[in-house]
Amino acid sequence: MDIRVEKVSAEQAKKKPEGALGFGRHFTDHMLIMEYTRGKGWHDARIVPYGSISLDPSAMVFHYGQEIFEGMKAYHTANGRNLLFRPEENAKRMNNSCVRLCMPEIEVEDWVECVKAAVRADMDWIPTEPGTSLYIRPFMIATDPFLGVRASDHYYFIVIMSPVGNYYASGLNPVRIYIETEYVRAVRGGTGFAKCGGNYAASILSQANAHEAGYEQVLWLDGVHREYIEEVGTMNVFFKIDGEIVTPALEGSVLPGITRKSSIELLRQKGYKVTERKISVHEVEAAADAGKLEEIFGTGTAAVISPVGELKIGEKHIVINNGVIGEVSSWLFDTLTGIQWGRIEDTNGWTVEL
Repeated sequence: MDIRVEKVSAEQAKKKPEGALGFGRHFTDHMLIMEYTRGKGWHDARIVPYGSISLDPSAMVFHYGQEIFEGMKAYHTANGRNLLFRPEENAKRMNNSCVRLCMPEIEVEDWVECVKAAVRADMDWIPTEPGTSLYIRPFMIATDPFLGVRASDHYYFIVIMSPVGNYYASGLNPVRIYIETEYVRAVRGGTGFAKCGGNYAASILSQANAHEAGYEQVLWLDGVHREYIEEVGTMNVFFKIDGEIVTPALEGSVLPGITRKSSIELLRQKGYKVTERKISVHEVEAAADAGKLEEIFGTGTAAVISPVGELKIGEKHIVINNGVIGEVSSWLFDTLTGIQWGRIEDTNGWTVEL
């Protein structure tokens, strides 16, 4: 691809953050922008100084929510390499989101090249402290100045980046999860499998309620029966029940996580029995009562692996594995982060060097 580069001057360059990075608070010097025009396709890819973008108040993204995004990371290894983790999977998933929201797809190779170019422009922003990384947020928005429900004729594809630490302040310590029984996040046939902002906006009220009750995240149930487990607000979810690892099947209302996919592949390679199927909240409760609920953990780009120490079902509180991280969660975290940070040999060909 022909990507024009406009670098910041030494005077314009930001001071890099010091100390605890948090998550999503600091942004690098540059961003990538590429434009789409119906009949012309994607064009004018460029890297420019990070800054505000100008949109008409009637831009369709504000009124009809034609917007999608991705989340991924760049990692700095001990021997000085910089790695991406399965970027083509993010590209494919964004294209699936494009199809659902009637937005223009980007060729996988071009999408990955745009991300690589953006990261290379700010390579010195990839943090080097243990457990840190450069979070990458590619997103696409509809920009037509028009009030009417239809697909836009113009779009922006933008990549911004942020040096980050742990997503949860507790780090790898088990989190407390609240099962939502009043509201739902998505239904089959809707946009649950797409990574669009509307799915997350619909979760904010429940997330706020969970935080007020002292819980870090919400676990969603299906929108029809209010019985079958789907996913946590920012993660896919896994249960280890009597030696079997179970995760909800992808049936259109659950985001197909890349960390989820990688975890399933690693677990099966290790010899664990992993089953993708419907799992009801009643099955989880019964397993806990019988002493067979051994572990619960979430998987996602932001937190990688997040063990669950407590689950709230109605008025019932279930403590998992005495509130400490389990064997499977620990092994998965060490293995995935080992591959991502180059500490473990990547035998699956998942990492891409910049």
